Amino acid sequence: MVAKQEVSVNFFWRFAERCGAQGVTFIVQLVLARLLAPELFGTIALVTVFTTVMQVFVDSGMGNALIQKKDADDLDFSSVFFFNITICSLLYLVMFFGAPLIAKFYKMPELVPIIRVLSLMLIISGVKNVQQAYVTRNMLFKRFFFATLGGTIGAAIVGITMAFLGFGVWALVAQMLFNAAVDTLILWLTVKWRPKLMFSLERLKGLFSFGWKLLASSLLDTVYNDLRQLVIGKMYTRSDLAYYNQGQKFPHLIVTNINTSIDSVLLPTMARAQDDCAKVKSMTRRAIKTSTYIIMPFMVGLAVCAEPIVRLILGEKWIPCVPFLRIFCFTYAFWPIHTANLNAIKAMGRSDLFLKLEIIKKIVGVAAILCTMWYSTMAMAYSLLVTSILGQIINSWPNKSLLGYSYLEQVKDMLPQIGLSAIMGVLVYLLRFTGLNDILLLIVQVVCAVCIYIGLSKLLHIESFGYVLDTIKSLLKKNRKKKEDKA
Repeated sequence: MVAKQEVSVNFFWRFAERCGAQGVTFIVQLVLARLLAPELFGTIALVTVFTTVMQVFVDSGMGNALIQKKDADDLDFSSVFFFNITICSLLYLVMFFGAPLIAKFYKMPELVPIIRVLSLMLIISGVKNVQQAYVTRNMLFKRFFFATLGGTIGAAIVGITMAFLGFGVWALVAQMLFNAAVDTLILWLTVKWRPKLMFSLERLKGLFSFGWKLLASSLLDTVYNDLRQLVIGKMYTRSDLAYYNQGQKFPHLIVTNINTSIDSVLLPTMARAQDDCAKVKSMTRRAIKTSTYIIMPFMVGLAVCAEPIVRLILGEKWIPCVPFLRIFCFTYAFWPIHTANLNAIKAMGRSDLFLKLEIIKKIVGVAAILCTMWYSTMAMAYSLLVTSILGQIINSWPNKSLLGYSYLEQVKDMLPQIGLSAIMGVLVYLLRFTGLNDILLLIVQVVCAVCIYIGLSKLLHIESFGYVLDTIKSLLKKNRKKKEDKA
């Protein structure tokens, strides 16, 4: 199988896994949003501020080091596995004994048992992390599909059932825990790799020399991203935090499906070609053009149709989340440029540059939070949009010298997609003045958006449209050939 076909097939499975999992999760969240009060979602958001930070110690650093290392073997994987289990157990103890302090910080004693139970996800993640690295390194993304979907569907049943039975916030806790546990179990049953009774401190040190910079970068990024939620939870109400989070969920759902799929496949693919700068540049450029072509219209369309979508799906009580939703749409629209640039830097083995970039971005971001936190949650959301734009420039800066691919070139590669999306957005927005009810308006807007975007892509001979179309045709042809061979 040639490289393009291998990347396309693995992207398909990763994308299918993300779409399936996020799709089911999205539906469950809609049901739970109608069954539970916004304050309960705010409570979970307060807890996950801390558990997400702890999760970084498991998900980042060593796993990426295993993927990036050219000759990683069983000794490397086993050493990281036992190291992760030890670290996760210690982290859980920190959360268990620190729960009363967190509850005291928020002045909410009811958080203590929630934190202690939800933090069990740390131990589950420690068991799963190396399996995930093995799957990613060996491009076995089909395994993710079955593991993630199994966990998500099972968690959906548990969460909705408990919500109907009146368990309140514990329905959300059980859903998250069940999802992580079943996902891990299926992955262990379907992936052949098992840890061996071997451990090398030397190997661990070698991996750590690369991984600690990515770990520190990810920790900075996670703390920074959760800092807004921590401040909102402390300075404003749980409802304000719930509206902020709910506004983030819609665009995050779409972008995560596409971006995570590209990110997972792109890093191991680039790592294989790390000695060929021209090839890495070509892959980075392709990733930016293609992912922008897919993500940009979704984000613009969602921002334009935000109000009828929220009213129809979540109900009138969630309308205050609409402005946040629109801000996050424009923030996430440019995620592909972040992902592609950072993956190129990681693949080239420059985790030192990666860390420096994160430090610079977080200094700018924290300054923005400090300037806006006294005004309103909306001001804080707008500051995220501004710092995201500045982050694009910062992330692209090293690749001007590493790959000969400047930010100006990257913007030029995105301009056709941005222009098309803007035209589509304006035309679709005007439809709101037709006086149609929410259901009919949304149907007409979606149909028109698809027709306008695809029609203009074909009419103007947009290169990314041709690439996406050729990739889909290639996958369908390959699938058809497999069926014929089996027959």
